[in-house]
Amino acid sequence: MMRSVPNRVVDDLVRVSRPSAKHSLPALIAAAAVLTALASPAEAKRRVNHRGGGGYNPPYAAMVVDVKTGKTLHAVNEDSLRHPASITKVMTLYMLFEQLERGRYTLESPLTISPYAAAQAPSKLGLRPGSTISVEDAIKAIVTKSANDVACAIGENIAGGSEARFAEMMTAKAKALGMSRTNYANASGLPDSDQITTARDLTVLARAIQDRFPRYYRYFQTRSFAFRGRVIGNHNRLLGNVQGVDGIKTGYTRDSGFNLMTAARLDDRQIVAIVLGGKSGASRDKIMADLVRANLPRAYAGNRQTPATVEVAERARPAVVADGASRTRTQVASADDEEIETTASTAQPLDISPNRATTTPGSAGAKGRLPASAQAYAPAAPAAPFPMATKSPARLASVDGARTESAPKTVSGAKATPTAWVIQLGAMDDEDKAKSMLAEARNRAGGSLARAAPYTVKVEHGGATLYRARFSGFSEQDAAQDACNALKRSGFSCFATRS
Repeated sequence: MMRSVPNRVVDDLVRVSRPSAKHSLPALIAAAAVLTALASPAEAKRRVNHRGGGGYNPPYAAMVVDVKTGKTLHAVNEDSLRHPASITKVMTLYMLFEQLERGRYTLESPLTISPYAAAQAPSKLGLRPGSTISVEDAIKAIVTKSANDVACAIGENIAGGSEARFAEMMTAKAKALGMSRTNYANASGLPDSDQITTARDLTVLARAIQDRFPRYYRYFQTRSFAFRGRVIGNHNRLLGNVQGVDGIKTGYTRDSGFNLMTAARLDDRQIVAIVLGGKSGASRDKIMADLVRANLPRAYAGNRQTPATVEVAERARPAVVADGASRTRTQVASADDEEIETTASTAQPLDISPNRATTTPGSAGAKGRLPASAQAYAPAAPAAPFPMATKSPARLASVDGARTESAPKTVSGAKATPTAWVIQLGAMDDEDKAKSMLAEARNRAGGSLARAAPYTVKVEHGGATLYRARFSGFSEQDAAQDACNALKRSGFSCFATRS
């Protein structure tokens, strides 16, 4: 019985209980009572649970989805609010991959480390303020070490120096993907009471990042990462140990428990799986391994029946103007488990009991209510085309974010209603510049834009009025992407998106 009591506690109590002029019989009796209480099985269990769970055991949630059919194969508390911890970084990388796809960054582009990013809690690389890290090394540092300093730096570099602004952009992206109960407060997943999600929402993200960025998704399979003389291993122990698993991300904080997002494919079958609130890394890994082994053989092996995950609509993208002469542009900086991200809890723990009815976004109730920044945004109204202009504009696609978009500006000419898919080139501080961008793009892209209808979208950003330059006329994603690729070959940055 006594062996369950820490030696240092026993030694302290023994010293107190030694006979001396200062210690009376009542003191000896009190010391014995403390020893008995500490040695009891109930107390020993309580102390073990405290060490393992940070003061309480986070509720368990899990979900497994068949990627090809969208069918739910397993679900427990899948719609209950949870803290994502470092699984947050999957969305951080989603945002970075998007910038790579648009040409704003290359894998060699440098990301600057601010003093704020350098000061983030472990796990981290320990980069110094003012130093830089390449985009590719940043990706690998996130995938393997789950580096909080690097995650923060990614957000700051994309969002003009503000991690809070980047979190708004992440939340807007989540809403566009259909992650209706997700809200982000930072880029790393470090404790914040407003950083919430659900197992169901995370299955959407797990599918979306594979569908949208197959070229970059392969980084989640990285087993180890050599960086400045160090070799850093991946925290995901299922890679190479469970057949079919090819990613993607672990996570842990006291408030979240041990989390894991997994993707697996084998013999033309493909699933994504989420486990949240594990009591330890080992038990979480075992649960996930069992889920994969049980459900992967049940997945559909035929042709994919569900479409690729796409953004429902481009809702409220505040533009970052790339024109060097613009006075209104947003300045942008140039370009897990084993190492716990934090031992601190959030100041206001989220009420996430398993049987609790969660509050839907926008409804009354303090607990579970999403902040205003997490609410859905209204889609834009149709716009009309305009006469072709001849000025030569600056070219760069805008960066995602979370502001409410005004209706597109109506201009002279026949009406052009945005079709299912549109192409966006960039945003300018003057409508004539946006028109000129579209005019030059059509002239240089040739036949690929022959049937496309140009239009502008007026938005307010940071107190400034900006105009997005877009082409409508694409009923299918492939057609829009082909036209965008032709524009890129002509020297324009662009991206295809749902209208």
